[in-house]
Amino acid sequence: MAFQNYSLFVLSIIMISFGHVENRLNLLQLQNDIDKLKADFNSSHSDVADGGPIFTERLKSWTERNEKEIILSQIISMYLEMLESTDRSKDHVRNITEELYTLKKSLSDGSKKMEDLKDLTKLQMSDLKVQRKAVNELFSVLQKLGDTSSSHKRKRSQFQRLCKC
Repeated sequence: MAFQNYSLFVLSIIMISFGHVENRLNLLQLQNDIDKLKADFNSSHSDVADGGPIFTERLKSWTERNEKEIILSQIISMYLEMLESTDRSKDHVRNITEELYTLKKSLSDGSKKMEDLKDLTKLQMSDLKVQRKAVNELFSVLQKLGDTSSSHKRKRSQFQRLCKC
C-alpha cells in the first residue's frame, strides 16, 4: 500500500513545494493516470518493496527550497527519461509526461545547478593544470564560504534577538 501511491506522492511534493498546483491540474486525474502507468510497469510486483523507496528517502535530507529544486529537477529528469521508452500513444503516459515537462521548466535553474555538480565530479584533481587553477581560486572560494556562513549566523542571531525563548 505504501508504494501504491509513491509516484503521486513524489509529484505532489514537487508541485506543492513550488506552488505549481494550479486549477488546471487535476490530481485525481493524475492519480488515475499514474495507476494506469503502474499497471503498465506491473509495479505491484513483490520486488518493488526491495530496498525501500528510491526517491522519497533522498528528499528528506534536502530541506532548503534551493536545495530541493536541485534534487527535484534531477528526479523529474529521471522520470522523463524513463517515460521516453514507454508507449507514448497512451493518453495517461502523455498526460504525465506533459505535467513533468511543465514542472521541469519551472525548475530549470535547478537543472543547471545539477549539471554544475556533475561537472565538478568530472574534474581531474590529479591534473597539474587543474590544481594550479584550483589554487588560484582558493581564496575566492573561501571568501564565498565565509559570506555564506556569516549570513547564516546573522539570520540566527536576528532570530534569537526577536525570539523571547
